[in-house]
Amino acid sequence: MITCYITYEIDPGKITEFEIYARAWIPLVNRMGGIHLGYFLPHESANDLAVAIFNFPSLAAYEDYRRKSMDDAECQAAFAYSAKHKIIRRYDRQFLRPVSEGDLAPLLADQA
Repeated sequence: MITCYITYEIDPGKITEFEIYARAWIPLVNRMGGIHLGYFLPHESANDLAVAIFNFPSLAAYEDYRRKSMDDAECQAAFAYSAKHKIIRRYDRQFLRPVSEGDLAPLLADQA
């Protein structure tokens, strides 16, 4: 499993438009094999920061999604909406490996 963590620098005057864009991408990612964990919009933080987090089974599956998105009419509509409304100033994409199970045994063994 690979997690894609995207930080966006957005136009703070266009949060409503960014939310429309974000709500469009959630089902698109899910339809194309990912598991979207949501978008996170400014609240008590910088007013131009938003985050998206979603999972794919592998980096290869993510890359396949990216290729398919270039030919998908709904994905292209989302890209066009973003460009038309100029809501995203820049973004950074990170790929992370989730750690989801706990194990205290190594810590306890280190104490011995």
